[in-house]
Amino acid sequence: MCGIFGHFNLNGADVDLIERMARRLAHRGPDGYGMAQLGALAFGATRLSIIDLAAGFQPIFSEDRRIAVVFNGEIYNYKLLRAELEREGHHFVTRTDTEVIVHGYEAWGDGVLDRLRGMFALCIW
Repeated sequence: MCGIFGHFNLNGADVDLIERMARRLAHRGPDGYGMAQLGALAFGATRLSIIDLAAGFQPIFSEDRRIAVVFNGEIYNYKLLRAELEREGHHFVTRTDTEVIVHGYEAWGDGVLDRLRGMFALCIW
């Protein structure tokens, strides 16, 4: 099981703290980690590769980099949602369920949460 972590501070996110969090959760995601700082927020995820072993590192961003997601879990219906989003003109660069959440949020806003079937924890920024 992966680990997700984050820190929000209006005075600026503490990147050192985020790096310590990543190290502390390394046992939850032995296949690597990724993180991003977006102003007051810094967040990331440790990775246990299950879907799209080569390209599934997180956070995953929208094409315009306005939306970022860290995610842990499994979305059972992500292939159906992906197909719907592709019909609506969304283009994917990975095969991950996490990227489906990014595009779903672009298309449906908070309504994406009502469409997801599975077990998960996530942060959308």
